[in-house]
Amino acid sequence: MTAASILIVDDDPNMRLALFEALARNNHKIVLAEDGQAAVKVIDKTPLDLIITDLKMPKLDGMGVLLEAKKRFPDLPVVMLTGYGTIENAVETMKKGAFDYILKPCSVEVLEHVVERALGTRRGAHILKGQPASESSMPLIPTLVTRNARMQGLLDIARNVASSRATVFIQGESGTGKELLARFIHAESERKDKPFVAVNCAALPEGLLESELFGHEKGAFTGAVIRKIGKFELAQAGTILLDEISEMQIQLQAKLLRVLQENEIDRVGGKVPIAIDVRVIATTNRDIEAMVKKGEFREDLYYRLNVIPLKIPPLRERKEDIRALCDYFVKKYSQLYGRPVQGVSPEASEYLITLPWKGNVRELENTIERAVLLCAGKEVTRQGLLLDDIVVKPPGENPASLTGTAPLKDVEREQILKALDETDGNRTYAAKILGISVRTLRNKLQEYRLQGWVK
Repeated sequence: MTAASILIVDDDPNMRLALFEALARNNHKIVLAEDGQAAVKVIDKTPLDLIITDLKMPKLDGMGVLLEAKKRFPDLPVVMLTGYGTIENAVETMKKGAFDYILKPCSVEVLEHVVERALGTRRGAHILKGQPASESSMPLIPTLVTRNARMQGLLDIARNVASSRATVFIQGESGTGKELLARFIHAESERKDKPFVAVNCAALPEGLLESELFGHEKGAFTGAVIRKIGKFELAQAGTILLDEISEMQIQLQAKLLRVLQENEIDRVGGKVPIAIDVRVIATTNRDIEAMVKKGEFREDLYYRLNVIPLKIPPLRERKEDIRALCDYFVKKYSQLYGRPVQGVSPEASEYLITLPWKGNVRELENTIERAVLLCAGKEVTRQGLLLDDIVVKPPGENPASLTGTAPLKDVEREQILKALDETDGNRTYAAKILGISVRTLRNKLQEYRLQGWVK
């Protein structure tokens, strides 16, 4: 996750401290404000990438902070945080432009995921179809740049089905832009002025996902001290994205199937079903058909989701997009970081086209972001891409043997960083892949930071 400037607004000093500690460990620059009036002063004086604000506060509440922030900076994402959740004020904040709405208490993983998505939209731009990036500042909708005929045909299909209520199932490798396509469908639909709510099914523990999706009543289980409004209710009349739905447990899949069939949800501990009008879009980066055959994913749910199937091709199958994406990302990060870089050299472009891009567009974007930051001139060169296999020996370590075998701790570090890259920085999912606890993963990352291997 790229470091950002984040304003935390809460009248509870303990909550301010907890949020500070949760986000500062990712090297974000954190600014604190004890109430809404103090927050407005910060907004006027400090460049910000994100605001996280409590809803109920003295002097000026969170809704006031939201309105003042949007008045000054329409593209600045604002996340509402409160322990007093109702469907009415949740929907109201979303209508007024809040990026997301989190109920206290929330896990660090949920907070980090929302922050990551919010920062992603902050750095995004509108969907382009072969045109160069606009000269204006980057707008809020994420980017899907393409000159590929297959991708353009995919966008045409997405645009044609956007006005329907049909469920869409988007498949594609990690980093191809599945969530961006989902947001495109929402933006092209009649629901575009209603909430778009994204849930990463891989980011939440099994026991929390049901409550996150459907909500729970006060006293439904230990720790349920207030009523929680689920994501389906928050998305009422809008769109819900079930990201990486293939990670959902079988038991919960059965409950989701009923929701899709009956258009109603049951809060955990609730007594009366709640009718919903929500457009469902699901995504996966796995071979869902193979999972169905193995019994790892319900066949009936697959068919219910797969009404409109959209498969995004990997970047290696649309090489003509690479130059357009490079131009876009150079402009994007030159503006973001105030760099004078204007483009990529022909030699560098030709080299980029030859690469396999296992991480797809996300990997290419990270490459260009790094190159822009390190570029000393106006053009990214072949050498400036820093993509060659260069082995750097850390201080105090013995060199690897001549047999090519790397030290065990180097292999460990490489596998951890690879898992984080493949899961887009999701620590919970990365830890699951690695077979270690999230706590162990955090300790390892802290060790790497102290050694200067990661930021």
